[in-house]
Amino acid sequence: MSVLCRTAGITLAVDAPPGRWHQRAAEACAGQFIHGTSPDVHVRIEVGAGRFALDGLDPLTRGAWAGGECVVITDACASGVDLRFTTSADCLQVEARPRPRPSQRGLGLLAPARTQLLWRAAMLQYPAMWWAGVRGGVPMHVSALIVDGEGVVLAGPGGVGKSTLLADAMSAGAQAVSDNLCVCFGSTLYGVLEPRRTAGGAGRRMPHGRRESRWSARREHVVAERVLVLRRGSESEVDMVPIRGGEAARVIAAGTYAAGELRRYWAFASTLALGTGLGPAHPPVVGSAADLVRAIPCSEVQLPATPGTHLADLIPGSRAATGANQLPEGA
Repeated sequence: MSVLCRTAGITLAVDAPPGRWHQRAAEACAGQFIHGTSPDVHVRIEVGAGRFALDGLDPLTRGAWAGGECVVITDACASGVDLRFTTSADCLQVEARPRPRPSQRGLGLLAPARTQLLWRAAMLQYPAMWWAGVRGGVPMHVSALIVDGEGVVLAGPGGVGKSTLLADAMSAGAQAVSDNLCVCFGSTLYGVLEPRRTAGGAGRRMPHGRRESRWSARREHVVAERVLVLRRGSESEVDMVPIRGGEAARVIAAGTYAAGELRRYWAFASTLALGTGLGPAHPPVVGSAADLVRAIPCSEVQLPATPGTHLADLIPGSRAATGANQLPEGA
């Protein structure tokens, strides 16, 4: 049974056997299914198939082998899943064989949300992000959305409040591309598809007291026109000041490297680059962040300790903004 979706600027197809693996693949698409399009990345989940044959492959690094257009990675990203990648000019073929060790099976019982996120990253998100990287895309840990017709990027470390602001903005009519992961092509950000995680969600229970939910509406990409760097303060009022583009780029790059969602991606991507000869050995996050913020206004926003800030109030010129919070444009 197949599911098809758009993520990271590419088309992803997933073939999974009926039952829990098909359900997990469908959950990862968060309701954003498409039909009738040839995939850029095609993942086939094979349960009970055993180890991949390594005949004709040479050792690449610990747990990885390569030969010709093929790369095999065992226990990819410590997920308990073995992966075999085959590249061609127009498609990345991925065979995924779940082979968890007893300790990983135990972790799946004790921490099912963490195990689900590892499987999803290793089998679906990371292959899609890497193939987008072969085409010039760069991963970023940011949120991106359209507010009153303007492309807004929310940057800052995990837990600062990006998802809360985004959810509030969407309830007021904003259109978002992703909760907190994007792939950047110049000034255009494509969302990495994953379920939204909100306090009011009705789906799978996830860390930090949130539940997953489907996207009711989602844009595939946003052109950045403004960057808001978020910080969490102890005061009761919002404080917003213009900052230089270099400061915003530094926060974007640092937040991307510090993100737990991407912690295992860097080794994953470099292993595939080494084994296939495709894509950069390391994604140019710093340079891409600098390019993203060039020539657009950037501001630092210190959020109060208590949630309740509305994103539209932070954007000069928006319908909700008042003259009191229309700040000068930052360099």
